[in-house]
Amino acid sequence: MALPKVMRAAVLYGKNDLRLVDDYPVPNPGPDEVLIKVEACAVCSTDLEILECGWPHQPPYGKFIMGHEYAGVVVAVGERVSEFEVGDRVVVYPSIGCGVCRFCEAGLDNLCEKAKLVGLDIDGGYAEYVVVPNQRYIRKYDGLKPEEAAVLACSGITALQAVKQAQIKPDEIIVIIGAGGLGGMAIQIAKSLTASTVVVLDIDDKKLAYARNLGADFTINPAREDTSAVLNEVLKGKRANAIIDFVGSTETVETALKIIGKGGRLVLVGLFGGLLKIQIPFLTTMAMNIRGSVLGTLTDLREIIQLVSKGIVKPVISASFRLDQVNEAISSLRKGEIVGRAVIKP
Repeated sequence: MALPKVMRAAVLYGKNDLRLVDDYPVPNPGPDEVLIKVEACAVCSTDLEILECGWPHQPPYGKFIMGHEYAGVVVAVGERVSEFEVGDRVVVYPSIGCGVCRFCEAGLDNLCEKAKLVGLDIDGGYAEYVVVPNQRYIRKYDGLKPEEAAVLACSGITALQAVKQAQIKPDEIIVIIGAGGLGGMAIQIAKSLTASTVVVLDIDDKKLAYARNLGADFTINPAREDTSAVLNEVLKGKRANAIIDFVGSTETVETALKIIGKGGRLVLVGLFGGLLKIQIPFLTTMAMNIRGSVLGTLTDLREIIQLVSKGIVKPVISASFRLDQVNEAISSLRKGEIVGRAVIKP
């Protein structure tokens, strides 16, 4: 089947200047590349940062296709591609590493210092077609809806890696800050893989109800409740063994430091911004660990596909938009109207 020469794509031209273009060229795959027809692309809070030109090292303007969380069907492959063929349904890993550094060789492409981010450094999934630079960054899936597979490329792997970093044991208490798309995945992963007690903090009561539906044992709204007092009551004096902060603001980190216990692990994922202020003796005497976690690994992508395929974890897709509604989708996310994840379906 002959491929079209042009396609529709949502192209970022400058700060908050995302335009739908009807005649964007369809890329031709090179020898190592795979061309994918996009079936679903999730809308992530990172997209808001990119739109505001607030992503680290992002140029102040550009002309590229956003969307780093997508799934689709293979429609063409380069001559050196051996693992995929036309018709395969796939999800794409969002951080394209150099392939030769110590991180890439260890399967930690998310830490590659020369990595190119899909939807920022290279064109992403807010389009009808996308070319993937190398088959290394593609994973097949079966039995899932495209929108379910799409959210695994960022939301799924980021949540899974964060839970791994938290090193939760079955009898421990984990606090998850932020009950959005990432938090919702992390709740399910923590409950299914660790059998721990899960406490969720969020200032949106709708999201707290969503968290309870996903299995959270306790929920707290810090905007109208004393987090430390409520935790002390419901946990009978126990403190958090691990905390995953999917917001990453000065306020959320300060809250985390008030409720974490000795030997606790604080995993920072969110990119809201701010400063981390901590007394060094407190860090020492509490014997606590603070670590950052970014995305997940290629292994995480394979694992989360299996978890979802087996029904152990279920992505929550609360809204679906057409490609020509991309700005409406982003506006809904910015206003906090999206519970779980929203997807664009070209």
